[in-house]
Amino acid sequence: MSTIQADVEARLAEAEPEVEVLLAEEVGGTTLRVFIDHPKGVSLALCERVTGHLAELRATYALEVSSPGPERPLSRPEHFRRFLGRRARIRTRGPLSGHERERKSVTGELVGADDSDVTVAAPDGIVSIPYAEIRRSNLVGE
Repeated sequence: MSTIQADVEARLAEAEPEVEVLLAEEVGGTTLRVFIDHPKGVSLALCERVTGHLAELRATYALEVSSPGPERPLSRPEHFRRFLGRRARIRTRGPLSGHERERKSVTGELVGADDSDVTVAAPDGIVSIPYAEIRRSNLVGE
């Protein structure tokens, strides 16, 4: 988990305990993009409240708070487990080794997720990726 994500989660933990921070990422050094989810869904009012709770961060960043949408980010083992059977794109920090061609991205069906890595059925075979190697991941359309 990134430092900025941990900071955002800590700021929201007491104020909005039911809000799940799916992803908080710095974009271009000037923007903080935060994807949130809530058991009752994400409304404009909820995004506005979360923005208010993160007001101190607006001194450093332009702040974007939104719902995950259909291509929701996956950042924790429980996210991957929740969406087993769905297609996802996973981008890694370095090239994936042990395959015909080294690449930094794989797209396929999520077929397994334990506490240390996620397993994807890609067109060229089964790929197991440690969470520590994942730079970014999200669901993709069918």
